[in-house]
Amino acid sequence: MAVRAPRGLVVSVSDLRGRRQSAGGLAAWLARAAPAAARGVVAVALIPDAAMGRLNKEFRGKDYPTDVLSFPAGPEPKARGLVPALGDIAIATGVARRQAREHGHSVAVELRVLALHGLLHLLGYDHDRDRGEMHRVEDRLRRKAGLRQGLIARGAGASRP
Repeated sequence: MAVRAPRGLVVSVSDLRGRRQSAGGLAAWLARAAPAAARGVVAVALIPDAAMGRLNKEFRGKDYPTDVLSFPAGPEPKARGLVPALGDIAIATGVARRQAREHGHSVAVELRVLALHGLLHLLGYDHDRDRGEMHRVEDRLRRKAGLRQGLIARGAGASRP
């Protein structure tokens, strides 16, 4: 999928059925918080924990709902004036609500923490292999965007029901 778009990141947020969601202005926030070099289209899906559990089992072999998963888009032909798809981010809404309570902030803030983390994975960062590079980038961006803490600092992927 490629669309005509202004420079930068184009973000949409929907539910499992593809209905647009405001999610506290998550799309606009993520587009502003993204690294300056980020270019492309990102779709964020806010999904039930059961659906996330199925995705986590299918793609990671882990039989529980995690908080966020990223699915990078494949290579696309470049066309002048078109912005390529970066990929999709799935966020488990029940897990996000629980984590928001645990960390003493709103669900909207938790969705931002998770979306930023997912976006960095779409941009090619991998905290399991990059010797702290993703953590440094996430830390810089979350401070710039007004978040108290990033997901890596909390122990990304450790969330279980």
